[in-house]
Amino acid sequence: MIGLQLEIQLVAVLAAAACALSGTFLVLRRVAMISDAISHTVLLGVVVMFLITRDLHSPLLVVGAALTGLATVGLVSLILRTGLVREDAAIGLVFPLLFSVGVILISGFAEYVHIDVDMVLLGELAFAPFDRLEVNGLDLGPRRAWLMGVILVLNLVFLLVLYKELKLTAFDPGLAAVLGFSPALVHTLHLGVV
Repeated sequence: MIGLQLEIQLVAVLAAAACALSGTFLVLRRVAMISDAISHTVLLGVVVMFLITRDLHSPLLVVGAALTGLATVGLVSLILRTGLVREDAAIGLVFPLLFSVGVILISGFAEYVHIDVDMVLLGELAFAPFDRLEVNGLDLGPRRAWLMGVILVLNLVFLLVLYKELKLTAFDPGLAAVLGFSPALVHTLHLGVV
């Protein structure tokens, strides 16, 4: 039992570290709610891809979730460009719209399919050790630990490569623009990583 508990904690630590790297700059930019918005709006992508494939185990569900996350960022950026609302209000417009469309699609077209809204949004960390990564019969541990490890490394590489630009655009976007950096591009890349 101790081994399973350690594996659960390993997945939790890797996820927390990966999220903290990107999350720090979200807080500095005052758009911390975007991560919450993305985590909820991916439900729409999962449901749409399920309705297309009719397979709960299709890898296209993850693709749909990722595309919906990017669409969320794009819609928030599009609303921000109008200059009519602030970032938190733009997030507040996009987040409930896309999430509610996902819930409506579940209740209308997938009511008897087991797409558990809580599992899609929150996951269940306690089940991570039961999904094992095996290569040639060799058990390499929980698949989620490897996945979160890869995400952590990708976030770390992104942060190391663009640290100066992220820091400059977070604290002084005007100076960043004068120095030749595109604050909008850096912010969009960052949100894409998130």
